[in-house]
Amino acid sequence: RLDPPYGMDIDDDGSVYICDHYNHRVVKWISDANYGATVAGGNGPGDSINQLFFPTDVVIDKETNSLIICDSDNSRVVKWFLQSSKNPEIIVSEIICDGLALDNNGDLYFTDPMNHTVIQWKQEAKNGIVVAGGNGEGNDFNQLFAPGTLWVDKDYSVYVSDTRNHRVMKWLKGAKEGIVVAGGHGKGNELNQLNLPRGLIVDHLSNVYVGDTGTYRVMRWPNGSREGSIIVGPHSCVENSNNFCTIHDICFDRQGNLYIADRFTHIVQKFYIDDLNWSYTKMIYE
Repeated sequence: RLDPPYGMDIDDDGSVYICDHYNHRVVKWISDANYGATVAGGNGPGDSINQLFFPTDVVIDKETNSLIICDSDNSRVVKWFLQSSKNPEIIVSEIICDGLALDNNGDLYFTDPMNHTVIQWKQEAKNGIVVAGGNGEGNDFNQLFAPGTLWVDKDYSVYVSDTRNHRVMKWLKGAKEGIVVAGGHGKGNELNQLNLPRGLIVDHLSNVYVGDTGTYRVMRWPNGSREGSIIVGPHSCVENSNNFCTIHDICFDRQGNLYIADRFTHIVQKFYIDDLNWSYTKMIYE
């Protein structure tokens, strides 16, 4: 069981690592398994090194065979090694975080929704660097409003779900302002609009995939497009009393199958590539 799933990441073998938010743990579900296994936390809420307190996001660090976790209510980012012989480590303390990402150099990025910023934290650094936002709450191009999840591409451009501004922003490396790459036309459910976007993926062609929480859909915004297309809509979600998904995060596996963390029904859904409503090639992962 999950209560509920928040951020997640998928390993090369299809194993899904999920922040089980109210259970204060990260669980691993092997492909097609009926049960998950706790791989971080699971010792109740608290601030001891073997505990988590409302984790919100997780990324796999392949270089160190570990998980990087936003331990939100402990105001820290922690590293849990997948080898049980190693103890967890605190990477960053006394910070607010929501979403996480790693770049090709292994540097860490996280969103700070309270201060409306994205922070880069280089390895072994003592302080972070603001790489997006940092000019207070607002909707100008140099501002963010409660940023959620993020993505860093091979050129170190930062994409961020600017959740309360109902848009996705791209900040080039070293830029003082961002560029709207999805939404930006007010809150709504038209194809040129978003409503509380969260989950975010960007492929190697700079096409943007976004989980739009307020409209219960996943959208694809081709690079440079003024509007997106719906690849998963409310009708595709597992049936429940309200017939919708509250999408908190999205991921693709290496085969191009889509996973949705549904906060409302406490499940992670898998949509096979052949059933998705858009033209897709595996080049996204090559």
